[in-house]
Amino acid sequence: MAHHQTIKNNSYQKLAERINTFPQGAVASDLLFKILKILFSEREAGLVSSLPIKPFNAKRAAGIWKIKESEAIKVLNDLADRGILLDSEYENEIVYSMPPPMAGFFEFSLMRYRNDIDQKALSELYYQYMNVEEDFIKDLFTTGKTQLGRAFINEEVLSGENVLHVLDYERASEVIRTASSIGIGVCYCRHKMEHMGKNCNAPMNICMTFNGSADSLTRHGIARKVDVTEGIDLLQKARDFNLVQFGENVQENVNFICNCCGCCCEAMIAARKFGFLNPVHTTNFLPSVNEENCNGCGKCISLCPVEAMTLVSSNDPAKPQKKKAKLNREICLGCGLCLKGCEKKSIRLDSREEQVITPVNSVHRVVVMAIERGKLQNLIFDNRVLFSHRAMAAVLGVILKLPPLKQAIASQQFKSKYLVGLIRRQNIK
Repeated sequence: MAHHQTIKNNSYQKLAERINTFPQGAVASDLLFKILKILFSEREAGLVSSLPIKPFNAKRAAGIWKIKESEAIKVLNDLADRGILLDSEYENEIVYSMPPPMAGFFEFSLMRYRNDIDQKALSELYYQYMNVEEDFIKDLFTTGKTQLGRAFINEEVLSGENVLHVLDYERASEVIRTASSIGIGVCYCRHKMEHMGKNCNAPMNICMTFNGSADSLTRHGIARKVDVTEGIDLLQKARDFNLVQFGENVQENVNFICNCCGCCCEAMIAARKFGFLNPVHTTNFLPSVNEENCNGCGKCISLCPVEAMTLVSSNDPAKPQKKKAKLNREICLGCGLCLKGCEKKSIRLDSREEQVITPVNSVHRVVVMAIERGKLQNLIFDNRVLFSHRAMAAVLGVILKLPPLKQAIASQQFKSKYLVGLIRRQNIK
């Protein structure tokens, strides 16, 4: 269990509280405070702790901080240069937003090699915080039913019949081809493990960001801007190394795809440790083993990043040593990697009986995650700044399309007669 810190009422305490307004926050502990002290000066921690949840401009930040707008711009741009904030152009002005810890500023701190912070010390703290204490990772990946990320199917193993059942948003290649901007950075997970002396030989410069996130990260030198052709080439390189594509759990405007190994990557480690809690949304496929044809070579087992494939006795009295592959359906990601190693073609992909539902966009995902984690009020009532009509409309629009049970939970958290009335009128129609 985490050793909870005892420091009260300082800038880092306030920053930790601010971070925990996100649906995916960060468990407070002495390790978290050591991490924050590497990433933020005490003054920066105090400033960032007072920023609103929704995107804001420099004028709004200056008003909150009670400083000149020109000084606020310098602070905001410095934070964006370090990946603490993301910036973008909206209605002819620059707006800023603070990403959550993951996927967000934790990763951005190691997505390039840099000398302004001690990346080795930071990596050691991350390792202790995520891989030893585990409270943060367990909370991030196992709380609620709607998770941060999902697995993508390996398109190389799809049969002609399977192809007909794969939607565009389920293809990593389609995410790359339709992105408005593509950025490539150092894999945070393997970079962290490199400092721990535990990294594998999978490619480092292969972490993919897209659209608004990529635009900001490439502009500030955190990621390298590439075109679609290079993006597809890097995707193929990842598949050649038998890496799993794990991306943002949305259909539209996917902001990241990680190319994950089973040994270093947080999502795959979480899937192995907490697989029964479904920490990663699966694809809509499940492997099926033809036991009569399986020769028990074990190649599918070595390829599976979450240990969903195992070898068991084939129970053949004529060949008592013969083994066969067996799938644990409860923890399988449906990525299809196991098919790549099967020379006997004894594994095929079948569609799952129950369709996996992917949130439409980031607003949809964040609202549902907030409801499931009891944090909807953080999205609605932000005491640092009034919630805009546009943002309120987006949140309410998502809530009104949710199943009745989640609507009831949302209205309870929101405590709004207006929302209850809207839901009732919507359900009468």
